Amino acid sequence: MLSSITRFLRDEEGATAIEYGIIAGLISVVMITAITGTGGIGAKLTSIWTNIKTAITAA
Repeated sequence: MLSSITRFLRDEEGATAIEYGIIAGLISVVMITAITGTGGIGAKLTSIWTNIKTAITAA
């Protein structure tokens, strides 16, 4: 029983999985912020599509 507990406490595979999960979560937050932010890619794309729509409507 004691050897099982010791083996469990020394196992680091779960810690590695948690670290990868945290890194993936942080990357997701950065990506969402870059896309949806005021000066982000999403706002710039919206501006581009609005300009295209205006040009097509005027033509």
